[in-house]
Amino acid sequence: MNEFEIDAFRTQLEKLRAELEAPDAASEGTTDTVVLDQTSVGRLSRMDAMQGQQMALESERRRQVQLLQVKVALTRIETGSFGHCLVCEEEIAMGRLQINPAATRCVDCSE
Repeated sequence: MNEFEIDAFRTQLEKLRAELEAPDAASEGTTDTVVLDQTSVGRLSRMDAMQGQQMALESERRRQVQLLQVKVALTRIETGSFGHCLVCEEEIAMGRLQINPAATRCVDCSE
């Protein structure tokens, strides 16, 4: 992999990191504790709110995992190990990196 390709992946990963680190205004308050007062919120509404809360928590967890993967990929670029499988140390296919630049394993090792 040449320097031009690595710089393109670095740019793509930095853009993705910025998107993942930006606070999402739409999700603010969705992980707050659900009020259990049935006089102000019916049972079904409360169940919907609790389900929405759990979905928001899972979305946040996935965002954090993806952010960590992006940071690790950027670190691998800096150390010169980007694009090589962590298991077999062979080069990861360019197509795989284009789909997921944070990939750490080749197709054979990921199965």
